[in-house]
Amino acid sequence: MIFANHAHVFPKELRPEGSVDSLMRLMDDCDIDKAVAFAPFADRFHEGGFSGSPNDWLASQIKGNDRLVGFGTVDFTADLGDEVERIASLGFKGIKLHPPYQDFVIDGEEAFKVYEKAQELGLFVSFHSGMHWNRLKKSNVLLFDEVAWSFPDLKFSLEHIGGYHFFKDALAVMCNNSRRGNNIYAGWTSIRNRDGMGGWSLTDEQLETVIFQTGEEHSIFGLDFPYAKAADIKWDIERIKRLSLNSECKENILGATLQRVLFG
Repeated sequence: MIFANHAHVFPKELRPEGSVDSLMRLMDDCDIDKAVAFAPFADRFHEGGFSGSPNDWLASQIKGNDRLVGFGTVDFTADLGDEVERIASLGFKGIKLHPPYQDFVIDGEEAFKVYEKAQELGLFVSFHSGMHWNRLKKSNVLLFDEVAWSFPDLKFSLEHIGGYHFFKDALAVMCNNSRRGNNIYAGWTSIRNRDGMGGWSLTDEQLETVIFQTGEEHSIFGLDFPYAKAADIKWDIERIKRLSLNSECKENILGATLQRVLFG
């Protein structure tokens, strides 16, 4: 079974190629059984002319769909505690946070309110990690170490594993907390390097190093839908299958670990 993290979905009127129906077609094309769907960020949702909560919208779109698992997003202009409680009340299993895009400081006071409530409610957090055209001092990957130390029971993933520019920092954060609950996961999202080393590309050696240093149960495959297309995702899956890792490890990366993290 392939159970993938990290699919951004949008109303079809806002982004047709990012709709729930488009995601389902891509999953069928790529032989993906289940996926985590992220609600749109509030600014994109409202700028597109939609009212209400993007989390409520996502809940309505995936209701009764046993192949999609919902993750909410947080509007940092709203009451943060209420935002996180609403995400949990909708039956979502986690939250997607993007520090540079949402323009918050990883170890800032407002963000800590979100982490505290997420830890209390047992929600998993998928963080964007790595460069994304904002001040690096606000989203420096090493700041995730402060999150782990301050919220030792919070489970979270570092999506893109820091990317090309911050890979070693992401790996350092994971290894530094491996004896303190070991609740940080490497998000194998946009890892492809078939067209040369881009901003998110990682080498086979780097990916295998993640496993050797953090273990076989702390890596999670992600799609980055709709920014990654079916051909990209098929290539990523086949690449993982070709790595010098045992079959159980590959099964963990491609879904078994995510299943355990979200459902026990």
